[in-house]
Amino acid sequence: MEQALIGIAGMTCQGCVRSVTSALNATAGVEAVEVSLERAQAKVSFDPAVTNPAALRAVVEEAGFDAS
Repeated sequence: MEQALIGIAGMTCQGCVRSVTSALNATAGVEAVEVSLERAQAKVSFDPAVTNPAALRAVVEEAGFDAS
């Protein structure tokens, strides 16, 4: 497993946190997700043979948030 730290802009409430968490958890290869509203970031443990940080950022953006 590898870990990625993804900066997320646009989250304003716990509903946003749940949306991002759900989207990332539904992604193939994702093992664990911790989303912090206060830090505006997500820590994602993933299988690098299945997904990568760029794909994870795309998932966050598809959920309606800016990812970096």
